[in-house]
Amino acid sequence: MVIVDQLTKNYGDFHLDVSFEIPDGTVSGIVGKNGAGKSTTIKAVLGLIRPDSGHVAINGKDVSKLTGAEKESIGVALSDSGFSGYLNIEDVICILKNMYSSFDEPYFRKCCASQKLPLKKQIKEFSTGMKAKLRVLVAISHKAELLVMDEPTAGLDIEARNEILDLLRQYLTENEHCSIIITSHISSDLEGLCDDIYLIHDGKILIHEDTDSILGKYAVLKMDAPTFESLDKTYILRAKKELFGYACFTNERQFYAENYPNIVIESGSIDDLILMMTGGK
Repeated sequence: MVIVDQLTKNYGDFHLDVSFEIPDGTVSGIVGKNGAGKSTTIKAVLGLIRPDSGHVAINGKDVSKLTGAEKESIGVALSDSGFSGYLNIEDVICILKNMYSSFDEPYFRKCCASQKLPLKKQIKEFSTGMKAKLRVLVAISHKAELLVMDEPTAGLDIEARNEILDLLRQYLTENEHCSIIITSHISSDLEGLCDDIYLIHDGKILIHEDTDSILGKYAVLKMDAPTFESLDKTYILRAKKELFGYACFTNERQFYAENYPNIVIESGSIDDLILMMTGGK
C-alpha cells in the first residue's frame, strides 16, 4: 500500500498539497492539465524530491528510509528518464543485473523479443515507441510490486500505445497483487486500465472516483438558458456558459435523465472530467 499523507511542496507560485492511498492490487490514474502537479506528486512518491511537509509511506515505511531490497519492489518509468543512447539492450541487461538482485533476465529477453526490440542496436536509433516500450520493460523486469509511471504512452501512435497497455495488462494478470500509479493525458488509456482516477488541479485533488462511476454515473448536460435557470442544481458539479446556453457536469446522470427528458445528456468521460472540473464554475 502507498499512503501519501498531507504532502506539500512549493515552487514559487505553485503549491502542491495532496493526500491519498493506493491499496495493493489497485491501478490508479492521476490526471490533470499541464502544471497541475502530476509529475511532482509522482516524484515525491518515489522520494526523488523532498516535500516541504507531510510524508509518503510504502508498505508502512517512509519512502526516504527504504532499504535497497525494499526499493527493488518498485518499478519506475518516467517520461524524462532512460539509458544513454549509445548503449544497446545487451548493455542495459548488464546494468540491470547489477541494479536488481531480482532481475529476471530470461523474462526480460523474452519481453524484448515479443516487442521486437533489437538487442544489439544502439538505443539512440530506436523509435519513440521502442524507447517507451524499453522503459516499461525495465520497470517490470525485476517483478516489482509497485509500478510508478509518468506518461508512459506520451507521443505514441495508437498501435504503440495499445502494445504498452497490453504489456501492463499482462503483467497485472501474472502479478495480481501489483499496484500501479500512472499519469497520462490520454483518457482512453486510463479508462481501460485504471480502477480509479484522481483529478489534480492547481496542486490539489479535486475529485477521486472509481473509473466505472465516472463512465457510468457522470454526464454532460446541455440545455438552453431558461432550462438552466429552472434546473435543480443539487447534483451539478460545474457549469459552463456556451453559445447554445449551458453545459453542466453531473455525477448523477440518472437523476437528470428521469426528471428532465428534454435536455441533451452525453455520457461523461475522463476528458469531460478534466475540462469541466478545471474550467467550469
